[in-house]
Amino acid sequence: MLFKKAALAIPTNSTLDHWILNPWLIVALALYGITTLVWIWVLKHAPLHLAYPFMGLAFLIVPCLGWLFLGEPIKSSTIIGGILILAGIAVTARAS
Repeated sequence: MLFKKAALAIPTNSTLDHWILNPWLIVALALYGITTLVWIWVLKHAPLHLAYPFMGLAFLIVPCLGWLFLGEPIKSSTIIGGILILAGIAVTARAS
């Protein structure tokens, strides 16, 4: 979401300053770094077969946040795909 906001804030005829001084981009990169470190910590403490399926939730969460905060439409294919992802996570969780 923050990367999208950063992209929208960069003018068409942008200079390097527009990129470097973009507050949305700075925050997005900082949070991306933090979440990468958290993900590595999770992988250290949880089996991959349990941790990794939850990455699929991003395919459902991001479109919902885009709809909520950016007014982007959610397509029926996204909803169907999200249901399939949730079903897959449920199957994986029960199998463990």
